[in-house]
Amino acid sequence: MTVDELEEKERELREALFNLTFQHATGQLDNTAQLRRTRGNIARVKTILLEKEQAS
Repeated sequence: MTVDELEEKERELREALFNLTFQHATGQLDNTAQLRRTRGNIARVKTILLEKEQAS
């Protein structure tokens, strides 16, 4: 993926995390493991972005 695609993916994941957090706070979230999985995915994307930044 390109840097632009990764940044877009991170933005989408952050929006999803916001929505999941809101659902969790209102008691509508059934699968709370989604929160952890989404945070992990954000961390992966940020790690790849940092690696690409350091390589260039």
